[in-house]
Amino acid sequence: MIHILVVEDDRHARRLLEAVLKREGYLVSTAEDGVRAMEVLEKQHIDLIILDIMMPNMDGYEFAKELRDVDSLIPILMATAKHLPEDKKKGFRLGTDDYMTKPIDTEEMLLRIQALLRRSQIASARKLVVGKLVLDYDALTVTRGEEKQTLPQKEFYLLYKLLSYPDRIFTRIQLMDEIWGMQSESTDTTVNVHINRLRKRFEGYPEFELVSVRSLGYKAVRSQ
Repeated sequence: MIHILVVEDDRHARRLLEAVLKREGYLVSTAEDGVRAMEVLEKQHIDLIILDIMMPNMDGYEFAKELRDVDSLIPILMATAKHLPEDKKKGFRLGTDDYMTKPIDTEEMLLRIQALLRRSQIASARKLVVGKLVLDYDALTVTRGEEKQTLPQKEFYLLYKLLSYPDRIFTRIQLMDEIWGMQSESTDTTVNVHINRLRKRFEGYPEFELVSVRSLGYKAVRSQ
């Protein structure tokens, strides 16, 4: 079961988020500040953190920094009343993965959580085997027998994503969100460019095909 830690100093907001997440089938722990959250992390395996900024003892910024300083890759969804771009940029620089402003739309929150968990699960798998192909997430390589190609980072992540979910259609917006991140200034046409590069690079490979789905997006069709 996915375990989510809610770090929020407002008791009513904390209870609301806990209730919503439990209703969706998540296991939930809560903490009223960063200090208590660190104590939870020492005792529990946590898959994702929903993090407020303005808290006593240790605020969200300091908590995120401490977590990333010890190389923790737990996805962080920052939820705060701060609306200024500078606040968002500071959060991203410290290692936040996504950002929501209060009052929180719980439906949007759940969608963002799903996206972050998908991205995290793909990253943790590290290797993907498709027929005779081996995709190595850490090395950004695609190997087929004696032939090995090292791909640019975004091309590799895009290919890895699509091949991890064969026959599933992803919109350009979904792919932009998960591969480039919501804070990216790139447009969704960037996805088209990278898809075309991948098609040329792997032209003639029988293991898969990257298929355009009109008016929707793309999917990977695996032949074996």
